[in-house]
Amino acid sequence: MDYQKILEDIYQEILPYAKVGKQADYIPALAKVDPDQFGICLRTVDGDTYAFRQADTRFSIQSISKVFAIAMGLSLKGEQIWKKVGKEPSGTAFNSLVQLEIEKGIPRNPFINAGAIVVADILMSELDDPEAEFLNFVRTLCKDDTVDYNMEVAVSEREKGYLNAAIANLLKYHGTIENDIEDVLMFYFKMRSVEMSCRELALAFRAFTCHKDFNYAGYALTSSQVKRLNAVMQTCGFYDEAGEFSYLVGLPGKSGVGGGIVAIYPMKYSVAVWSPRLNSKGNSVMGMKALELLTTYTEESIF
Repeated sequence: MDYQKILEDIYQEILPYAKVGKQADYIPALAKVDPDQFGICLRTVDGDTYAFRQADTRFSIQSISKVFAIAMGLSLKGEQIWKKVGKEPSGTAFNSLVQLEIEKGIPRNPFINAGAIVVADILMSELDDPEAEFLNFVRTLCKDDTVDYNMEVAVSEREKGYLNAAIANLLKYHGTIENDIEDVLMFYFKMRSVEMSCRELALAFRAFTCHKDFNYAGYALTSSQVKRLNAVMQTCGFYDEAGEFSYLVGLPGKSGVGGGIVAIYPMKYSVAVWSPRLNSKGNSVMGMKALELLTTYTEESIF
C-alpha cells in the first residue's frame, strides 16, 4: 500500500473544503491560530511513518487528551472506574448539561466534557502530582520530552469556561467528584492544552493500535482493556457525530476542537490529521473528509 501517495492524493481532493468552517474562536487562544493549515501522519504498527504538509506543527490536542486520561484512570482503578462514568454514546453535544442533570450526575462516557472532568478528578485523588504524571505519560507514549502544556490556552479556556464550570458544579452537587472544583477544572484545562504534532500523536496512539498488553510510564492495561478502550472510541469519540464518523470512516478515533483527529486501524496503523476549521459539531472539516477518503482509497476499515 503506497500510503504516501494516498495521503498526497487525499489532500488534493479535499482542497475544495479548505475554507469551510472556522476555528474554535470561543476559546480566545485558539482564535489566534491560523486556520488555513493541514497536516497528516500515518504510522504503521511495524514502525513505518508517512507524513504530509504540516505534520510536525504542534497544536492544542484538546479532547484527544481524554483518551490518555481514561487510559491512566483505567490502569489505576480498573473496572471500578465505570461506576463514576459510563461508556454509552451521548447523542448530545460535548458540553451538554441536560443529560447530566437527568442522569443524576453520572456522565454517559469519558469523552464528553462531564466524563473527562470526572476522570480528571479521579486522577487527582489517586496521584501525588497528577499534572506531572499526566505529562510524563504522554511524553512516554510519543517518545518526546519536549511535549508540554500551553498555559496560555489553559488559562484562556478557564476564563471562558462557564459551561464547564457549571458541569463541574453539577458533578460536585451529585457527589461524583471529590476534589475542589477550581483545582479539578484547572487540571482538566491543562490536559486539554497539551500541544502535539500529527507525527507525535500518531506515535502515541500506536500503543492503542497493537492490541497487546500495554505498559507505559508505569500505567498498565491488558490487551482486553486496550480493545475495549478502542470500542469506546468507536462509539463515543465524536460526540453527536459518532455515528456519522463510524459510517463514513469506520475506525475508532477521537477528535478535539483544536482541529485534530486521531484514528486507529487495529493491528495495522494509527493516523493523526489536523486542520483547525471545524464543522458545527466541533470536528475538523478537512480532517473528517481526509479520513473518510483514506478508508475509501485503501478499502480498509474495521467493518
